[in-house]
Amino acid sequence: MRFEPIAIVGRGCVLPGALDPDGFWENVAAGRTSLTAAPEGRWRLPRHRVMGTVDDHLDRTWTDIGGYVEGFESVFDPEGFLVPPERIATLDPLFHWVLHGVRQALTEVGRTAPLGRGGLILGNLSYPTPTGAAFAEHVWLSAQRPELRDALLTGGRHPRPDARNRFSSGLPALLAARALGLGAGAWSLDAACASSLYAIKLACDRLHDGTADLMVAGAVSRPDPLYLHVGFCGLSATSRTGRSRPFDRDADGLVHGEGAGFVALARLSDARAAGLPVFGVIRGVGLSNDGRGSGLISPSEEGQVRAMRLAYEVAGVAPESVSLVECHATGTPVGDAVEARGMARVFGAADDVPIGSAKSNVGHLLASAGVAGLLKVLGAMRSGVRPATLGARRPLDALSGTPLRVLDTAERWAGPRRAAVSAFGFGGTNAHLLLDDPDDAPPPSRPRPVYGPR
Repeated sequence: MRFEPIAIVGRGCVLPGALDPDGFWENVAAGRTSLTAAPEGRWRLPRHRVMGTVDDHLDRTWTDIGGYVEGFESVFDPEGFLVPPERIATLDPLFHWVLHGVRQALTEVGRTAPLGRGGLILGNLSYPTPTGAAFAEHVWLSAQRPELRDALLTGGRHPRPDARNRFSSGLPALLAARALGLGAGAWSLDAACASSLYAIKLACDRLHDGTADLMVAGAVSRPDPLYLHVGFCGLSATSRTGRSRPFDRDADGLVHGEGAGFVALARLSDARAAGLPVFGVIRGVGLSNDGRGSGLISPSEEGQVRAMRLAYEVAGVAPESVSLVECHATGTPVGDAVEARGMARVFGAADDVPIGSAKSNVGHLLASAGVAGLLKVLGAMRSGVRPATLGARRPLDALSGTPLRVLDTAERWAGPRRAAVSAFGFGGTNAHLLLDDPDDAPPPSRPRPVYGPR
């Protein structure tokens, strides 16, 4: 079945170093990294109590470097939603990121009034947030003997029991849809690190079957950073140097990040008929699962290849027509090598395929990783520049003899501009999205009735 082109008509994000899509692109284009030490107060325990070494890291971490969102409170406006600002103020900051990012995307569309045929699909993993962890701690402390509780709280650290609203991973999507008047439904999903691209694919399905005329899709990732650092050090997956170096021989692991990203979607025919801004055109999305394999966190070359080939099959275009691939590429030696071998099979007939990864700028955003890469590609298309991937100085051996070329410097991107974005998650969830520059997209089919409040 051929994929009807879908227009990206709005963008929104809350990312390390950038609280809007244009700011994010400026950082990427300038070759800036937004990876820093943990801001003061972000970890719930004193740093000296949780820092270990590579040789001694049981229940500890050997680094606090990550991609942290800072300054958000100064730009977030709780007014103007269909939910009282007093209610919004009681919510976990994760909700604020979703509200802010979705409103950004709808503002670019030019539709902020209630949309009866607008919907939302959100990737949101069920892991602890800082306030969620504080609430669980409060419950545990309340069950202890008074003298033990008093001893544990020496120093005046009293957790606030305000995180009950975070225990349902589906609640942020439902609240955002209510707050912004999206009447065509709200859904949440968990496809691990591929969640945002899965959300976009399912949003495209809603547009294709005519049950919605506008969809917002993306993901949010705001886990407790200490939980992530300790957990991934336990897996020996965290970079020992605190540097994210996708596809580099000297890469030693991933660097964690946090953030949210969203795109507003409409059928291309409708978007053209309504005169909406079009930032990019989705030509196809391929999804797959590895199936039975060697383990939950072991990537499968075969599974990734299936997702990539499916995207080109439904789009009806050849892989060699792609002139930029935004890769999953987390900076783990095994994972990057598997991805490189899979891409070599899919793009083997091409002469030159520039590749890169936004994780060198903001870290691995888990559920939001794919949409961050998509926003990067949209910025590259608008500017006509393929940006550099930071830290990529000595390409992996797996890239030798292939058309794949890591972008270690920025370069002009002449048309036609066609790109692909990959996201691969734990458990073998794979996604590959194919994207055209709006100036290079094929003419749309006959438009359906343009969406609006109904």
